[in-house]
Amino acid sequence: MSATENLARLGLEIPSAPAPIGNYVPFRLAGNMLFLSGVGPRNSAGVSVTGKVGQALTIDQAYEAARLCGLNLIANMKSALGSIDRVDTILKVFGMVNAAPNFIEHPKVINGCTDLFVAVFGDDGRPARSAVGMGSLPGNISVEIEAIVLVR
Repeated sequence: MSATENLARLGLEIPSAPAPIGNYVPFRLAGNMLFLSGVGPRNSAGVSVTGKVGQALTIDQAYEAARLCGLNLIANMKSALGSIDRVDTILKVFGMVNAAPNFIEHPKVINGCTDLFVAVFGDDGRPARSAVGMGSLPGNISVEIEAIVLVR
């Protein structure tokens, strides 16, 4: 199945690509490499999931926030490439968690994004990855994720 078919099978729609909130672009395409700027967990109504994970949010809530980040990254992939079926491989994901000081389960949170990528892109959606905790993130968002993609 294609990535577009997998997304439909999952009952998911690609949201509108999120607009940058600063002086940067959402992506850069360099040859067959697509570099995606970090995105937050904004839903289709434009509302972001905020708060510290391990304090205001549970791991499950933060996992869903990371999944929203994944959907927003897919939206930027489509915006950059015209179709997500042009994605060859998700090479790298860098996930940042707005974590309470004693929170240590960062990988479980970022799985929300990478589990989605595997469901949509198959094994080519399984990236090299970093999952780190931050003392804060812009606008108090709970998660921010960026990615590097190999393009067909």
